[in-house]
Amino acid sequence: MQSKKTARKARALRWLMNLYPPYLGAGIKVRQISPDFRQARVSMGLTWYNRNYVRTQFGGSLYSMTDPFYMLMLMENLGRDYIVWDKAAHIEFVSPGKGTVHAEFKIDDSMLNTIREHTANGDKYLPKYHVEVRDDLGTLVARVEKTLYIRRKAQAQLADAKQ
Repeated sequence: MQSKKTARKARALRWLMNLYPPYLGAGIKVRQISPDFRQARVSMGLTWYNRNYVRTQFGGSLYSMTDPFYMLMLMENLGRDYIVWDKAAHIEFVSPGKGTVHAEFKIDDSMLNTIREHTANGDKYLPKYHVEVRDDLGTLVARVEKTLYIRRKAQAQLADAKQ
């Protein structure tokens, strides 16, 4: 069971992200961050300020709406003993975004256990996570692959000290 403090933190983060200038400017709305930081939902409507030359969703905005969520969610679920960074990303544009688009992010116990197993001996772990951006009709607009860098802090500090 998650604490009231964690639930307040999730609500505050959602509120702050919706005021974050790049999100505000692109029309990106964080619709939900679950109280346990295990799920997030984001949407973006098509407006005059986030469409490209051919009047579809600007690719940079499509990527931007998917950027920080796996990192933030994993940081909250793994705790202060872990370093979590975005390392790389790849986006594939599948079809034009001609209206509102949505993305959903989920993490589960299996993902967290896999991370803990791969980092138990101090090794870095570079998992790849995928998210789909879909329109209101469910049409796939883009696929995003995020590669994260994850390592236990104490182990990372020991490795840095040896170098």
